[in-house]
Amino acid sequence: MSAIIITEAAQDYLADLLVKQNTSGIGIRIFITQPGTQYAETCIAYCKPGEEKPEDTPLALARFTAWIDALSEPFLEDAVVDYATDRMGGQLTIKAPNAKVPMVNEDSPLSERINYYLQTEINPGLASHGGQVSLVDIDENVAILRFGGGCQGCGQADVTLKEGIERTLLERIPQLKGVRDVTDHTNRENAYF
Repeated sequence: MSAIIITEAAQDYLADLLVKQNTSGIGIRIFITQPGTQYAETCIAYCKPGEEKPEDTPLALARFTAWIDALSEPFLEDAVVDYATDRMGGQLTIKAPNAKVPMVNEDSPLSERINYYLQTEINPGLASHGGQVSLVDIDENVAILRFGGGCQGCGQADVTLKEGIERTLLERIPQLKGVRDVTDHTNRENAYF
C-alpha cells in the first residue's frame, strides 16, 4: 500500500476530469521527475488502460485507480494530493515533502546508488536525445550498463559512456572501478545522430 494520501475532494475533482476524457477505465498516474534532487517535480497525468507500467503500484480509489510510479514511490511517502476551493474556483495541490530527499547514502547497496545517479543525473540528460541507460549488472565493482532508445546504435554512445556517465558515477561512488557497455550498437533503428 502506498503512503500517498489523495483527499476526497481531490478524488472527486480528478474523477470529474476523468469522466470528461470519455475513455473507459482511465485513471491517473502519479510520478516524480528527477526524484531525490532539487529539481524534483511531482506530476499527475491521465493514464489510459495499458499506459501504466508493469512495476507501477495500483491504488484503487472509489471512482478510479491511481497508478504510483515504482521509482517515485519512496519519494511520495507522506505526500498529500488535495483540492481546495476558494472564491476564484479551485486548485489541485500536491505536497510531497520527500520528493527532493536523496534516498541513498554511503551504506546503500552499490546497485541502488548506481541506479539513483542514473535516474537523477544521467537519464534526464539522455532523455533529450530520446535515450536512457540502465544498470544490467555489477562485475567486480564495474557497472555493466545498457543503452536504450536513441542511445542504441548512436555513434557517440562510447563518448557519452566514458566522458559523461563513467565520470559522473566515479565522482559520486568512489569504490566503483568503471563502467562497461553491453548494448548491441549494430541496431541503429532508433539512433539519435
